[in-house]
Amino acid sequence: MYSLLVVPSDHVATPPGFLRLAGHPLRWSLLTALAGSDYRVRELVTRVGQPQNLVSYHLRLLRDGGLVTATRSSFDGRDSYYHLDLDRCAAALAEAGAALHPALHVPPVAPVGLQRPGGIAVLFVCTGNSARSPIAEALLRHHTAGGVTVTSAGSHPKPQLHPQAVRVLREDFGIDVAGQDPRHLDTVARRRFDHVITLCDKAREACPEFPHHPRRIHWSIPDPAGYPAFHHTAADIDTRVRHLLPVLDS
Repeated sequence: MYSLLVVPSDHVATPPGFLRLAGHPLRWSLLTALAGSDYRVRELVTRVGQPQNLVSYHLRLLRDGGLVTATRSSFDGRDSYYHLDLDRCAAALAEAGAALHPALHVPPVAPVGLQRPGGIAVLFVCTGNSARSPIAEALLRHHTAGGVTVTSAGSHPKPQLHPQAVRVLREDFGIDVAGQDPRHLDTVARRRFDHVITLCDKAREACPEFPHHPRRIHWSIPDPAGYPAFHHTAADIDTRVRHLLPVLDS
């Protein structure tokens, strides 16, 4: 007769923090939702079908674990948008693999250009179309070498691009957008897009419906003020754009 091997309690290993956090069904559902877009609590409540107090509790655990961040909404200061740190998730996954066996330690690989870009159209939207959305437009065009049709527009466009947006693209990425002018959402309202991505909370509320039912994504990014803030904002947008590439390729 065979008997079960009983491992002494002092030899029982604790799973890595990422597995403990992500392994809970509700937290996994929240991570899955936030992998595609930034959301407010009440939107996550609707998506996962659980009470708000329970969703808020598990969001707090994900924030404490460093996987999720929250920013106050610029549209309604009583709201916050939650964002999943995909780079932190990738690093945590690699650490979890290494904890099981050294052969499973696979360093995270940064997403690179599209394998089959044909025919994809993306629209970035912010309020003034002078900073965040033209930065995103320029970076996606840069990372796909023009293989994606990418446009940006604003609900209330400014007369010209913000000088700091022009500067940060030139100095940090070698991209020149000095001759570009902001455009109004109305000028692209009848065009077909596969993805419509809003980058500020006010623009998300004002963004109209588009024909052909594009995928709607929201990136809650504060309006930068001062060159250090523009540098940080451009880096944030660049990270998000790089993580968008596999989505466009799928």
